[in-house]
Amino acid sequence: MEVISTLASISLRTCQVIHGPAIIIDKNSTILVEPDCKAEMTKKGDITIMIGKGKPKHIGKELDAIQLSIFSHRFMSIAEQMGRILQRTAISTNIKERLDFSCALFGPDGRLVSNAPHIPSHLGAMLDGVQYQMWAIEINE
Repeated sequence: MEVISTLASISLRTCQVIHGPAIIIDKNSTILVEPDCKAEMTKKGDITIMIGKGKPKHIGKELDAIQLSIFSHRFMSIAEQMGRILQRTAISTNIKERLDFSCALFGPDGRLVSNAPHIPSHLGAMLDGVQYQMWAIEINE
């Protein structure tokens, strides 16, 4: 068993119960067991996850290590997918073959949230451009 901050990396055996927070890893998948949840492998090899203690957990502005990791990877994945679609649909050789572009997500204040690892030199100008557009154009929720 390897402890990664507050998470445990675990190989699950039949009928073993694992209480979260934990990560269950096998050769084909990774399963996150949230805090206040538990996972159990059935005799058929399926993993069932029992969610919480029946009480909703309040989610505040403070993120724990699990939530921070999940959202960080989700945002990075979105930026990378934007880049793949741009590359696949582009006509320009600079974009299609040289990957001379940047894709990024910005927050409601115009600050950088995540970016894809293409050519990050554009991001300095992108930040000012996004913030200017937010100031110049009224954007509704």
